Amino acid sequence: MEIIKVGVLGVGRGQSFIAGLTPDVGMELVAICDTWEERLNTVGEKHPSVSTYTDYDEFLKHDMDAVVLANFFHEHAPFAIKALKAGKHVMSETSCNGTMAEGVELCRAVEESGKIYMLAENYPYSKFNQEMRRVYQTGEIGEVTYAEGEYNDPMPVHDRVAISAGINHWRNWIPSTYYCTHALAPLMYITDTMPVKINGFSIAMPENEAMTARRSDPGSVIVCRMDNGAVFRIFGLVLPGHSNWYRVHGKRGAMEIGRAPGYFGDGKVRVWHDPWDLKEGEEENRVYDPEWPENAELANKAGHGGGDFWTNFHFSNAIRSGEQPFLDVYRGVAMSSVGILAWRSALEDGTPLDLPDFRDEASRKAFEDDHWGPWPTDDGPGEAPPSILGFTEPTEEGLANSRKIWDDLGYKGE
Repeated sequence: MEIIKVGVLGVGRGQSFIAGLTPDVGMELVAICDTWEERLNTVGEKHPSVSTYTDYDEFLKHDMDAVVLANFFHEHAPFAIKALKAGKHVMSETSCNGTMAEGVELCRAVEESGKIYMLAENYPYSKFNQEMRRVYQTGEIGEVTYAEGEYNDPMPVHDRVAISAGINHWRNWIPSTYYCTHALAPLMYITDTMPVKINGFSIAMPENEAMTARRSDPGSVIVCRMDNGAVFRIFGLVLPGHSNWYRVHGKRGAMEIGRAPGYFGDGKVRVWHDPWDLKEGEEENRVYDPEWPENAELANKAGHGGGDFWTNFHFSNAIRSGEQPFLDVYRGVAMSSVGILAWRSALEDGTPLDLPDFRDEASRKAFEDDHWGPWPTDDGPGEAPPSILGFTEPTEEGLANSRKIWDDLGYKGE
């Protein structure tokens, strides 16, 4: 195989991708880029043959085939669009777009470039979610009618503050619905359905944030009507009680991953049927440890339950085949836009809102000038508040505690 030359933007989270850019997936790391020079140089020293850049435009001039974006959550779309226009394939961390207008522009950029675009959403590729996709495709439980996805990841106060250094860090402003793809993407992957209508509900607990610099709510529930009529319930984000769990009900059965303490539950898959609806050879209830479909040794070494291997793997295969991956720009932008519209809905106490079909220019065109958002850089008329309580301010104690932690980490900003 001809090796695919890849550059990575963002050497924090990007180090997981860097570790997976190996001949095993037909890829080679050739360049890295970050504005944090100290960290960039530290990572660069570990990869002496790799070029380092602090300027993204100069980085894009490097001789490479593809770019992986691991920069800030809400800033991916502009960087992806630049890379596509520079003739690079793009794999982007979540989310694809920070506003609805960015989603429209990104879809157009992919279409105009003819390049591969993939959302680097790793949770669909856990062992148990790949197994549930396999089971679903056999037709054993029938067409999906209802599903639940949960990604709720609380952390100790110190850790939460440490990963959000700075008053205006995106984690301190992100509305509770925006980080929804870890919960929604596996369900879409398993069932191959698309969301069409959204209701959002936010959970405000100011006391939970008293010792942090966060202004946003810690949790939300999103209800999605899917294109086949099914209803999906999505739950997260940092409320007490860790939960990473998925469940799918079909027209003649159901399946889920096993609930248990730990990041991925007990790692088992449960499939069950009503006793009066069993077909010959089926079990009423079975619980088992799933196997990887392939590449078990490589997947077991990767982060996020193996998902960090599979994103690189599918991106590489898409480039080689010239066919867009499952997590293409349309699914990626749709998932990301669920979080945006769910926040609008939450601010209106759950009002249902229609999601455009981003594959259709006439449907998405209505949002081409929709720059509504919650980020400090979006400040202006109609800016979205980060909490259903409005434009909240961190407590004095929370700011003092945050600044001490940031200072200990060597952060020099505000």
